[in-house]
Amino acid sequence: MPEKIITAWLMFWWFPACFAVPGADVSKQAVRTVSSGDMLHWGMALLIVLAIFFFCVWGMRKLSGISAGGTEKMRVVGGLSLGMREKVVLLQVGKKQLILGVTPGRIDALHVLEGDDCLTNEPSSIDKDSGFSAIVQQVIKGRANG
Repeated sequence: MPEKIITAWLMFWWFPACFAVPGADVSKQAVRTVSSGDMLHWGMALLIVLAIFFFCVWGMRKLSGISAGGTEKMRVVGGLSLGMREKVVLLQVGKKQLILGVTPGRIDALHVLEGDDCLTNEPSSIDKDSGFSAIVQQVIKGRANG
């Protein structure tokens, strides 16, 4: 412990005193005031940095919409809320459709539809008036009868 105290004393008190020149005047530098030119330079620099930032944000938004093959491989066809935090989602992946149960802690594949079992063959075949819930109910009734 005494070594640390001695080392600290040497570093902060004795070394600066060794390099001081006796009798030398320490001239004080004049304090420079901030001019309007300085404010203009700072403002321009700030605008350039903000422009670069917003350009990067814009670029990221544009790039996030690009898919690998040029066409969407995966899309959400519809969804149905079952409660405050639970949903059923119909997801189109290629030529398959997945019915997923979504809760805050987990996502479960409830059913996989392929080929003729798919609810929709075209992206625009679900009209907005019928809704996802009506289509799911029709499918459930069709399977219960047949």
